[in-house]
Amino acid sequence: MLGLAWKFIRFDRAKSFGIITAIVISVFLIGQQLSLLFFLMGLMGNLVNNAPIEKNDIWIIESQSRNVNSINSIDQRAVQEIGSIQGIAKTIPIILANAQATFLDGKTAAVTLVGAPAPDFIMGPIASRIDSGAVQDLLQPNAVSAEYFNGRTWETNLYLNKPIEINGKSAKLAVITRNAQAFGASFMYTTLDNARILGNFSNNKVSLIIAKLTEGQDKKEMMEMINQNFPHLRAWDAEKLRSSTVKEILISSNMGMSFGTLVVFAMISGFFIIGLTLYSSALDRIKDYGTLKAIGAKNRFVIRLIIAQAFLYASIGYGLAMLLIYGFKFGVEKSGLNINVSLPFALFLLLVTMIISVGGSLFAVRKISKLEPASVF
Repeated sequence: MLGLAWKFIRFDRAKSFGIITAIVISVFLIGQQLSLLFFLMGLMGNLVNNAPIEKNDIWIIESQSRNVNSINSIDQRAVQEIGSIQGIAKTIPIILANAQATFLDGKTAAVTLVGAPAPDFIMGPIASRIDSGAVQDLLQPNAVSAEYFNGRTWETNLYLNKPIEINGKSAKLAVITRNAQAFGASFMYTTLDNARILGNFSNNKVSLIIAKLTEGQDKKEMMEMINQNFPHLRAWDAEKLRSSTVKEILISSNMGMSFGTLVVFAMISGFFIIGLTLYSSALDRIKDYGTLKAIGAKNRFVIRLIIAQAFLYASIGYGLAMLLIYGFKFGVEKSGLNINVSLPFALFLLLVTMIISVGGSLFAVRKISKLEPASVF
């Protein structure tokens, strides 16, 4: 069947080229836009992604926000108050302080200082996202981290022990991270005390609190207790807070709608272009299909022949589109766009390709299935 379908494809190479081109463009656009969206979603949740999260961790922020990147400060006394609750092993204050970094060449950049108590550095960055240096190097006086890919944005060279100023105070780069950048912000990790001093952050305030539970303590029960006893605060599971952050940004920025609309239109346009081209190709070969029916071929055989052509078109188009997607992935990698083409994502694109191609072939199937053999002679 596939051999016969291939002969039909080779008969009209111009239309075959058009169908394959339509598939390649549609699948590439869908893959490119979705991979970019997933990358941006990763940036939105990187404050959580960069941290070495444990199962017994509860993240506590002020109750009004559902976006961890945009939170109001809370009273320092809440750290001790929550820490005194039975079932909580310890509470850890975290500071997120907005600041301005100034480099030796006079360039400036808006940054967010992420301060956590040393030597645990519960906010990270995790080892897999450190390009040079080690997280313990942040124990040095006035030491901060910087993101490797921010160097191009800031138009300055970033290297270990480079002296900089933060809010007019001397500091130095002790760690260079990679792929730890944020969405609309630039993280600089440091100790809690450094973040307070460099970020001019009040001694009576913290940004969020991480509570570690004792072994065997029910996490959901403890979160409900904190929410009831501290109505101005809200306790979160870290992963749920990350998901909430991504959702809030996608909704407020209309980014999800923009990417989603483009993907849907790529699918619709590909479906109709492929469908109408296959329909036109079937009309050109209508005598051949009629002859097949006249010599005894049943409708089922002819339909399978058309769908086999659609399958071959989809296979060729998908292969070429994936080559383009991987080319795009490696092409933008050096600029900091860490595109992840995972196996589930590749299988999803394959499914979309088959739906577009085989679904589009239904136009031709409908026409040929109603064909009477005598009408072509």
